[in-house]
Amino acid sequence: MTEQSGDKTSTIKGEDWAGEMGTKWLANLARFEGMIAPIGAALLARADFQPGERVLDIGCGGGGTTIAIANAVAPGGEVLGIDISPDLTVSSTKRASDAGVGNIRFICADAGSVQLPDAPFDRLFSRFGSMFFAKPHQAFANLRSLLRPDARIDLAVWAPPRDNLWMMEMMGVVRRHVDIPPAIPRAPGPFAFEDLEYLNEVLTAGGFSCPDIMAYTGQQPVGGVGATAQEAVSFVLSSMAVGKALDEQGTDVRAAAEGELLELFAKHHVPNQGVMMQGKAWLVSAKA
Repeated sequence: MTEQSGDKTSTIKGEDWAGEMGTKWLANLARFEGMIAPIGAALLARADFQPGERVLDIGCGGGGTTIAIANAVAPGGEVLGIDISPDLTVSSTKRASDAGVGNIRFICADAGSVQLPDAPFDRLFSRFGSMFFAKPHQAFANLRSLLRPDARIDLAVWAPPRDNLWMMEMMGVVRRHVDIPPAIPRAPGPFAFEDLEYLNEVLTAGGFSCPDIMAYTGQQPVGGVGATAQEAVSFVLSSMAVGKALDEQGTDVRAAAEGELLELFAKHHVPNQGVMMQGKAWLVSAKA
């Protein structure tokens, strides 16, 4: 017997990165990092860290970018990774230790309000970790307080969903099976800073100036490099909020959506590369 839901409507609530989402990220770490690695590499190249710099990595996730920064600022420099997920910070600490990287630390904290006794820092970096603050104006003002005058920040944030076909086409499938209201513009979430006018407003309110924003466009390997279409489906349904929304509708609905996602990802599968779909992000630099 299959489950059935009497209400097809679902909402994807704010993502609980301190709890469920952090746990899911860790469980799917290699696939998450593989999917956004091209954007992370572009942001690291743009940041061009130098030996001796002291850096904050905000929303550092599994610690991959934090370790890359630590290697770039050695010798003489150091990096502090901050994430709100206790699971991720514990895992990242072990990951750095296993890699023999000594000029690195991780703490579990809300970067929007954390106070650091060893501030100010020279630089701030965040790959998709700055869009989830409940009060972004205050959060960016707090980040500014952790930096020395003229310190540089480098952020990657998602551009509008319409320019991210990996998201738009995936959500198109899901919305055929469950009613998910559109995201509220400027609300905390992956696309909080899709609007550059709003992004500049938040930066200015936080005390940052001289914004320099460039667009990154490229193919995103959904589910990580080399993922099959089925692996990409499993990744989406096990690690993203849409999976939970479909589960709430019952097994028939989930199975139907899973089949359509499989067809979608199969169309975009490239041998030896994975499920490649268009993505776009803003690479943002500014001065404290």
